[in-house]
Amino acid sequence: MFIDLTDEQLVELAVSENPEAFGEIVRRWERKIFALCFGMLGREDDARDAAQEAFVAAYRNLKNFRGDAKVSSWLHRIAVNQCLTTKRRQRSRAEDFLDDDDGSEDRVFIAAAHHSPETRAEKAERLTLIRQAVGALPGDLRQVVVMKEFEEMTFQEISETLELPLSTVKSRLYTALRQLKMRLERTPVEVV
Repeated sequence: MFIDLTDEQLVELAVSENPEAFGEIVRRWERKIFALCFGMLGREDDARDAAQEAFVAAYRNLKNFRGDAKVSSWLHRIAVNQCLTTKRRQRSRAEDFLDDDDGSEDRVFIAAAHHSPETRAEKAERLTLIRQAVGALPGDLRQVVVMKEFEEMTFQEISETLELPLSTVKSRLYTALRQLKMRLERTPVEVV
């Protein structure tokens, strides 16, 4: 029913009291928004909650969508804001997702079962180190890395989403990648 409509047309329909149109927007973007939230927050439960809150906020603010940016950029901006709110709440409760190492986050990254246990263990350890290195970046740098490297957004999309100049986005990514490289070089993965 909605397949041929653009995201912007779906927003117009949703504003005119057709909730199924917003449901289609959620279906189109839920995986990307969840992935963005997971990349920023590092915990599946927190990411799920933040993504859900982001869609609730988007639905409540449909009438405020001006169409200046794409719907995808608007949704990403709402999700980023929700993640920042979640991080502030976590800090106020003195929680840090890096200290909560029950291994549940690693399940997302572990390779398929056809790899040897040694290979899986090495990959899991490398991905844990990468996750920790990304998580240790300052928030403004982490946002850009997650959006560019994990969400595969363009520099222009990131610029629109974060409402930053293109040069700032590029500079932050360069700085973040340089910091990640230095952190990862200092903590080599030991071969089992």
